[in-house]
Amino acid sequence: MQLPNQRGGYRQQQQQQGSSPLAIRTKKHQLDTDTYTKIAMARVWRREWWYALIPLALGLLPALIWPSWWWVAVALLLTLLYVLFRSAQVTGVTQVEQTKPLFEKLTYEFDNKQIVLRRNEKEGMRLTWDMIGHVKREADSYLLSLKAPEMPQELKGWRLWVAKTFDTPIFIQVPDRIFNSPTDQKLFDSMLRRKNLLPGA
Repeated sequence: MQLPNQRGGYRQQQQQQGSSPLAIRTKKHQLDTDTYTKIAMARVWRREWWYALIPLALGLLPALIWPSWWWVAVALLLTLLYVLFRSAQVTGVTQVEQTKPLFEKLTYEFDNKQIVLRRNEKEGMRLTWDMIGHVKREADSYLLSLKAPEMPQELKGWRLWVAKTFDTPIFIQVPDRIFNSPTDQKLFDSMLRRKNLLPGA
């Protein structure tokens, strides 16, 4: 299995080691592509809504010199094209080969050192906690957001800015219902707080 990413920034890893006896194990869970798209789209547009104003402003600038409704139409068309392009980037994550493991049926194992996403007893992928950028507590789940992968060295200047600015969120969803007991969920919650990924109680 490959680690989820957009640019191949994380290495492919097979989980060979045995499970930690202290690991918190969950039931199987499959992140639905529609659920991912809905959450990721909301995150992107909450953060970047104002970028859509840039093509709108650029399209309207000529109208200050040559007043015409055509410039308004051009401005709206440029804005619509930008919104469609950015939205396609987000929905495209569900089709990329490297992110396919995110949408498979997996069990999760959490311990103090790592997170293991298991397809079966032999196959899985390992994430260390330093790969997690932040965690958001939703009404009925935890969203563990992965940090953006390292950018290739050859990316410089405006290309590097574009790659960093228009990154697409990658996250692991851990619903409350997949924990085997309320105690496991409490232990998981405490683990996140000890790692400063959630605010203290």
